[in-house]
Parts: sequence; C-alpha cells; structure tokens
Amino acid sequence: MSDVPVVVEARLTAARTRTIGTWALGGVTVFAVVATAMQFLRTDLDWVRATLSFYLLGPVGLWLQLAYLGLAMSLGLIGAGYYGAATRTGRSPAALVLFLVGAIALAITAWAETDRGGPGAMTTHAYVHAISAPLAFLGTTVGMLVQSWSLRRDPRWRRHFALAFALAVFCFISLWLHALWRDLPRGLSQKAVIAAILVWLALAARWLRQTSPSGHV
Repeated sequence: MSDVPVVVEARLTAARTRTIGTWALGGVTVFAVVATAMQFLRTDLDWVRATLSFYLLGPVGLWLQLAYLGLAMSLGLIGAGYYGAATRTGRSPAALVLFLVGAIALAITAWAETDRGGPGAMTTHAYVHAISAPLAFLGTTVGMLVQSWSLRRDPRWRRHFALAFALAVFCFISLWLHALWRDLPRGLSQKAVIAAILVWLALAARWLRQTSPSGHV
C-alpha cells in the first residue's frame, strides 16, 4: 500500500510533463511559422541581410512580437519540464536558470525596438535591445548545452543525450561564428542559427510529450 502514493505521484508528474511538452512545442511551432511568414510578408526587407529584429518593426511586427513571447514561454516550460521530470541526480538547476534568463531576455527583445540606423543617437530602447538580444541567445544556447549534458545522468533521458548535446554544440559554435565573422550575411547567418536552435527546442519539447504514464520516455 505504501507504494500507491508513489505510483500516483509518478503518473501525475508524467501527465504534467506531457502537458508542458505540448505547450512548449506549440510555442516553438508558432514562432517558426510566424518568423517564416515574415520573410514573405516584409518585402521591404532583404531577408539575406536583415536580421529578425527588423521584422519586429512596422505594422505586422506585432505578430512576430507575440510569437517571440510564445517562444519565451516555451523556453521557460522546457527548463521547468526537465527540471521537474528529472531524477535528483539528473536535475540541473543551472539549466533551468539559463532557460529562464533566455526567456526573460527574449521577451524584452520583442518589445524593445532595435536601432534603426541613421545619424541619430541610439535610443534607450535600442540600447536595451542590444543587450537583451545577445543575452537571449547566450542564455538559451548555454542552457541547451547544460541541459543536454545533464541528460546523460538520467536513465530515462540518457538515450537522447548524444543527439541533444551534438546539436547544442553546433548551435553554440554557429552562434559565435555569426557574432564574430562579420563578413557573413547578417540576416541569413542569424536565421540559420535560430533555425538550428528551434530544431533543438522542438526535439526537447517532443521528448517531454513522449513521457509515458509510468514516467519513462
């Protein structure tokens, strides 16, 4: 009889984890769809040269801002989902904090307008955007690395470690290539990094959704 509460708790945790994974995957999917649609809707921007920040401006930018908030929600959910579902030895507080930092910075990035260029001085919004955008990238990619590394310590998630960690390393290196190799087309290189990050996030959310009622994945 003493095992009954443990079984019930495991099933409740698994159900909660699947729900978190569903919402997280939804946020990632919506962002991917909206960001892709913007490449066709904003014919005034050169998609090879313009970074995604410029798509936040203008009359249709509100839709991308909302999609940013949805992706921020997904970052927080993925961090919380793995933290709550992992065993004590496989739990990573650092990954949770990094994902939350990435989520908050991403939400700020969505609403703080980027520098439009020109001879005028940068606005306060532009300075905030210039800080929050790199912080969102760093918090997310480092969180991906830490979370992927922690998967190897949990028998339920260990089989996903190799793919998750390899993809996280690829995203981290690609981010620094984009940041340091200034001759790359800024828009294209940034969007390639974002696409790779979205793949990792989608996989992480999908694995949460696949948690069985017994708590196994």
